[in-house]
Amino acid sequence: MTSLETRPSEALVNDRAHVFHSWSAQSLINPIVVAGAEGSWFWDDQGKRYLDFSSQLVNVNIGHQHPKLVAAIQEQAARLCTIAPFHANDARSEAARLIAERAPGDLDMVFFTNGGAEATENAIRMARLHTGRHKILTTYRSYHGATGGAIQLTGDPRRWPSEPGLPGIVKFWGPYPYRSAFHSADEIQETQRALQHLRDTLMVEGPQTVAAIMLESVVGTNGILVPPPGYLDGVRAICDEFGIVFIADEVMSGFGRCGEWFAVDAWGVTPDLICFAKGVNSGYIPLGGVVISRKISDTFRERQFPGGLTYSGHPLACAAAVASINIYEEEGIIEHARHLGRDVIGPELEKLKAKHPSVGDVRGIGVFWAIELVKNRETREPLVPFNAGGEANAPMVELIGACKAKGLWPFTHFNRMHVVPPLTTTDDEVRQGIAIIDEVLTLADARYTG
Repeated sequence: MTSLETRPSEALVNDRAHVFHSWSAQSLINPIVVAGAEGSWFWDDQGKRYLDFSSQLVNVNIGHQHPKLVAAIQEQAARLCTIAPFHANDARSEAARLIAERAPGDLDMVFFTNGGAEATENAIRMARLHTGRHKILTTYRSYHGATGGAIQLTGDPRRWPSEPGLPGIVKFWGPYPYRSAFHSADEIQETQRALQHLRDTLMVEGPQTVAAIMLESVVGTNGILVPPPGYLDGVRAICDEFGIVFIADEVMSGFGRCGEWFAVDAWGVTPDLICFAKGVNSGYIPLGGVVISRKISDTFRERQFPGGLTYSGHPLACAAAVASINIYEEEGIIEHARHLGRDVIGPELEKLKAKHPSVGDVRGIGVFWAIELVKNRETREPLVPFNAGGEANAPMVELIGACKAKGLWPFTHFNRMHVVPPLTTTDDEVRQGIAIIDEVLTLADARYTG
């Protein structure tokens, strides 16, 4: 019996017997068997439908099973499935051209990877070789991937079990107006104090030892933290002052998620390297990469770049990227994402904040939003503790279960619910999903102590 003939019940049996799931205690999970998907919806083998408010892992930007994207993959598969990365290939070169043309400034070359973690790993390798320095600065509230180096770049607790690891990684605090590490009174003060903190960190680390500062342009899993006005400009200026490479990790925030091709475009800032993946082709086939500025690519004109991947610029993945970028433009998807954030998600979440005492803060841009849940608005005590597990995390588990029971698949992290559906989701579908969140937030309100 082939895998295509496997019955749904057998799919779960085989999964539990043979599939080792990421970020999981294997005996404590019970995954659903997904039978199909279309647009902003997917359904299980029992026919239960879910409105995908997670975009799976915030990557299915273009929606599930877009017919033009599926057709492009089929056409490429019939023509040429794979070729080694040292050859030139039309799908690869066209994908690189389209990505470079949409990147800011003189970022005009692309190194392709299989995903985001490999992108961040290769970006820091480029920065170290370009500068001859070894230290990389990243923030505590960050996620940059789970490979050996990328997990050390990561700031959140998923890093802890993998320590000690790659040397030379230094953490600092980025801006977060709602929970300011700098006791700021407003966004202007938050920007000023966060930039001074970065300068202080560089002072004690020695700026001449620092190869790069890597930031998620908009912090993703760790809070949808939209940088306050002037912050990214300030980081750019600091990097220029000390000869440091500015790396923007746009694995999650890029390709329309923030209502722009790249999130940095919202602030008119040009980094030296941009890491991408996820939305470049919505994960239909694994693809990531680094968009490289001319001054860094010139470093390797006569000098070998000591890195590579067997599947770098895989033709099927690149053909999907080409089709995806064209679909973005033909269907006005980025403009729609901007509209959803401005006219639908933002206003609807403000209504939730006004209605539910457990909603401490709502924030976001484009189709990239967070609802921060608290027990007390005055103290801002989170609904669940930082990195909570077991019984301490029961309130969030309850919310997740209630959403799924009502046909909404949520994305949550710590004490937050994120609103991150596909960019192609309709206004009515977004309102339908937020209406379900409205219903289940009564469970969080019941735990409010303020």
